[in-house]
Amino acid sequence: MDIEIKNLRIFGIFSHAGAGKTSLSEAILYNAVMTNRLGKVDEGNTVSDYSFDEIARKVSINTSLLYADYKDVRMQFLDTPGYADFIGEVISSLRVIDSAIVVIDATSGVEVGTERVWEMLEEKKLARLIFINKMDKENASFSRTLKNIEDTFGAKCLPLTIPQGEAENFKGVLNVLEAQEEMVNKFREKITETAAEADDTILEKYLEKGELTPVETKEAIRKAVIAGKLIPVLCGSALNNLGVKELMEAVLDYLPSPSDIVSIEGKNINGEVIKRKISLEEPLSGFVFKTIIDPYVGQLNLFRLYSGVLNANTGFYNATKKIKERVGALYILQGKTQVPVPQVSAGMLGAVAKLKDTFTSDSISDEKEVIIFEPIVFPETSLSFAVKPKARTDEEKISSGLSRLAGEDLTFKVSRDPQTKELIISGMGDLHLEVMVQRLKERFGVEVEIGTPKVPYKETITRTAQVQGKYKRQSGGRGQYGDCWLRLEPLPRGKGFEFVDEIFGGAVPRQYIPAVEKGVIQAMSEGVLAGYPLVDMKVTIYDGSYHSVDSSDLAFQIAGAMALRKGALEAGPVLLEPIMDVEVVVPEEYMGQISGDLNARRGRIQGVDVRGKNQVIRVQVPLAEMFRYATDLRSMTQGRGFYTMRFSHYEEVPAKIAERVISQAKPKEEKEE
Repeated sequence: MDIEIKNLRIFGIFSHAGAGKTSLSEAILYNAVMTNRLGKVDEGNTVSDYSFDEIARKVSINTSLLYADYKDVRMQFLDTPGYADFIGEVISSLRVIDSAIVVIDATSGVEVGTERVWEMLEEKKLARLIFINKMDKENASFSRTLKNIEDTFGAKCLPLTIPQGEAENFKGVLNVLEAQEEMVNKFREKITETAAEADDTILEKYLEKGELTPVETKEAIRKAVIAGKLIPVLCGSALNNLGVKELMEAVLDYLPSPSDIVSIEGKNINGEVIKRKISLEEPLSGFVFKTIIDPYVGQLNLFRLYSGVLNANTGFYNATKKIKERVGALYILQGKTQVPVPQVSAGMLGAVAKLKDTFTSDSISDEKEVIIFEPIVFPETSLSFAVKPKARTDEEKISSGLSRLAGEDLTFKVSRDPQTKELIISGMGDLHLEVMVQRLKERFGVEVEIGTPKVPYKETITRTAQVQGKYKRQSGGRGQYGDCWLRLEPLPRGKGFEFVDEIFGGAVPRQYIPAVEKGVIQAMSEGVLAGYPLVDMKVTIYDGSYHSVDSSDLAFQIAGAMALRKGALEAGPVLLEPIMDVEVVVPEEYMGQISGDLNARRGRIQGVDVRGKNQVIRVQVPLAEMFRYATDLRSMTQGRGFYTMRFSHYEEVPAKIAERVISQAKPKEEKEE
């Protein structure tokens, strides 16, 4: 089927978890005769939830790309996850759609996941429809849910369909614009009036005649929806395919096609802002929004082509990496099914396999007319676990598997702590990391144990000390002799280590000075209190002695280490801990509870700002208090709070806590003594 740009609809389906996005996707595919049965999440046979973990958990974890050809229009749409742990999938989807359907459960109303995604849709000024789902469930209420929607999202949310009956009596929907029943009159009037106000010419006609023709009404609604001045609300039951055809008609009639999007912005090679129309005539441009890495199929990149045409068995210029890529087969996706196509043209979503160097956030371009699009900005991770292999032989496979998973999901990070030597995985929450560990097992055949990461404490000194380190050993034949005097001084926090040579008159020959420094550095790495590295100190060698026969590099290295250990213990050693800059975003009603909890975590509040309906608390908190914060914050705010965290600096651990940390770090024999 040849698709004109005006006959494309590119949208995402969003909601809180469990509102029925996947069931709605199934009903759309079924009504467009893309499938011959309605798949069900509970039975694990839906087109979009196809991975082993989605089938097992009965929730969407990945964004699925689907398409439906309906009445000469191609709908390409993204079924996104509703859990906050998979917010990265939502963020990447938002980059490539023109509009959205927001699904709301008729029994639960507007939930926290919906509020969060709504803020993102508002920010991007995307046209949208609302679908009140599960009208056939016990306790479903259209009027209560509609009021909840209006109270939360504003009076521009107006019903386009209303239910015939509710709960067990629900049997279908009435179109407000077409039904003759008296009950729909007030809704018809309100929606027509709001739509007319979005266009001066239509408003003039409406005020003159007091009504609009069906064609004028439809046109007015379309313009108002695209301008964001009207958000039609429809209702139904996705599971039983009631009200879904009316929703599909609304998608065709009211949501924008790519040709309604004026232009998209990027930058040229000089960093200047340029605009590109979504058009076949414009030079090639596109954006990779998702990478799927499968151990059997290999790498698959999902992209949106904004302009021009990309043909199979050709190539493109990766403007982000400044390299050429060869393209083999091109596909459009129906869940996991790759449907080969000869080309992907302006406005469409496509997929390409086995590219060498192209990944999420890369820009597809014409080499002579370069355009680079802004990369996707993903949120910082909020929860970390230390991982270790169940079998030592699996270490390499684990590193390789984790790095491939991180290439697929940019909200999942893998790192090795240089101090504790632990392999750390970080993500958006418990469920996210649980899923990743399960994928590691299922896809790459390796199992790991997870635990709380060690805190990378450090040690430092608080005053100056002068010490001698003397190493002398005689054991027949040539002996060992090294003698140095060191001055240890504290440096300002974050300054690291400085070694100064103040030897005069050859008290220690020049060739042995590097050996003393090496011994000092080695002893500093082992610490003196609890085995953590010593930092922020200046060490000066200012005197010593040597033996013309027995002195050696090794002897002076040992002498330097001895002096450092002895001197550090005399120089008021203290334990340091990492302090994090944390930004907590919560609705105002939780402010008291969250502030109290942060204080209990030894947090110091730096300030509070307002962001939309939320409060943003800026606070500095020790890392040791933050390992379970993602889960605790979600629990305290019913899932409405979230936070970001970055390393700030190191500072001294309070005495009582330091005692506990030092005691726990001491070897077992030492504790027993």
